[in-house]
Amino acid sequence: MIDSDYKRYLELVEMHMVDILPDVDTKSLTLYESMKYSLVAGGKRLRPCLVMGACEFGGGNVNSALPYACAIEYVHTYSLIHDDLPCMDDDDYRRGRLTNHKVYGEDIATLAGDGLLNTAFEAMTKDMFLYFDNETELKRRVRAMYEIAKGAGCQGMLAGQVADVESEGKSGSPEMLDYIHINKTAAMIVAALRAGGSIAGADDDIMNDLTMYGEDLGLAFQIVDDILDIVGDAEEMGKETGMDEKKGKLTYPSIYGLDASYKRVKELTEHALDVMAPYYDNAEFFNNLVKDLASRTK
Repeated sequence: MIDSDYKRYLELVEMHMVDILPDVDTKSLTLYESMKYSLVAGGKRLRPCLVMGACEFGGGNVNSALPYACAIEYVHTYSLIHDDLPCMDDDDYRRGRLTNHKVYGEDIATLAGDGLLNTAFEAMTKDMFLYFDNETELKRRVRAMYEIAKGAGCQGMLAGQVADVESEGKSGSPEMLDYIHINKTAAMIVAALRAGGSIAGADDDIMNDLTMYGEDLGLAFQIVDDILDIVGDAEEMGKETGMDEKKGKLTYPSIYGLDASYKRVKELTEHALDVMAPYYDNAEFFNNLVKDLASRTK
């Protein structure tokens, strides 16, 4: 069941998602169409909702976080397009429809991913132009963009993706598994929370708690995804299942088994709830979110 705040954030994102798509010359219209194809394909919009939720949690106005929320979804969508390419995971379906390269070809899909990534930073810097006469607000937005860039970069998502690719078909260690999950998935979730908190001007205690919560949520999210690849319904998930085993992916179930994977999700959920316990009703959005995630495996 979708939390009322999550629904509110989701509606805002869906309403404004394509607003920051750049005008493209008719000679390169295919680029625009390919970018939009993947962008409007749906999905949970988890990361932008986390940006807005963290902003309100830190005492900020959700509308001030909207450009950064949309931007992080552009970054996430670019990563999915590239993940699906034959040189990466070679997937045919994403969110219930053909992957970008199956519709537009590998060349255009690659460029569409590049376009989405660049558009994300164009949108964030464009928002900053509005605050050149307000140093405090400008610094908050610079920090938010830094958090997103770091989470998506060589010390975050990209590092995890490299380790994931290089681990395929090999016997991996628990340490490598944690490294992949923390960087490939959790880093962008933490980045979303820290970006929203930054825009709100949240204090260090709140930022630290958002970070701990994000690490728990990110790890749980990836383990749940690993579990659902085994026990989930392909039609409901919008993508083929059983692909992790087929490709020899390093996953929590492949090392620890399903029972231990369920147990680990429960542990992470309980710790995330403990982190948010001091905030009582103010943390309802975060509490509902992590509990809903855990329920997906039932």
